[in-house]
Amino acid sequence: MWRDSGLGVWQRWAVWAAAAVVLLLALAQVILPRIAASVISSRVGRYGKVNSVSVSAWPAVKLLWGSADSVKVRAQSLTLEPGQAAKLLWEARSTTRVDASVQRVRMGSLALSDARLGKRGSALSAKARASEGDVAAALPRGFSLGLLRSEGGEVEVQASGGLFGVGASVKAVGQASEGRLVAHPLGFLVEGLRLTLFSDPHVYVEGVGASVLSKQPLTYGLSMRASLR
Repeated sequence: MWRDSGLGVWQRWAVWAAAAVVLLLALAQVILPRIAASVISSRVGRYGKVNSVSVSAWPAVKLLWGSADSVKVRAQSLTLEPGQAAKLLWEARSTTRVDASVQRVRMGSLALSDARLGKRGSALSAKARASEGDVAAALPRGFSLGLLRSEGGEVEVQASGGLFGVGASVKAVGQASEGRLVAHPLGFLVEGLRLTLFSDPHVYVEGVGASVLSKQPLTYGLSMRASLR
């Protein structure tokens, strides 16, 4: 058959090599995303129960260099520190799009529900729900917070119980400052006090928000905008 086609030895080898390359690429397109999904599931699964992970990449071979077009993660429950969450985000820096949702997550001392994270390029957005009880449980005994307003990427609350070293009830603001999430009281004598709530060299916080989602029971919606650096 090859003799009738007029192809030489080297031409036949070229055809076979091309066919082998096409076959390998086709297999990689099927297998590599599954392997990547398994690796991601294992890494996130260190912190709780993961329901599903899906990965897409074209061509799939770029997964070998840590790049992906999109990753979707669905988890039932996770427990991790803010620094551990930041590390996972940094590991996904070469993924163009990330969509993650967690039914219940404990971030440090704060329990959250219906948490969602989105990544588009280097831009990050996150939102979640927190009940009045969740917020109270995250604070030291005897301390309390009440939401006053949220606009312009900052949140103003009424803080009481000795926060910032002030025994009386004071107003305080949570906001982004040079990439960090900080809180500070309002008032002439205490304005200069600062409490860093979150800081990571790779996650640059740009703004935060809060709203009342329901009054019975009292439930807050929390949000944050940031970027990877």
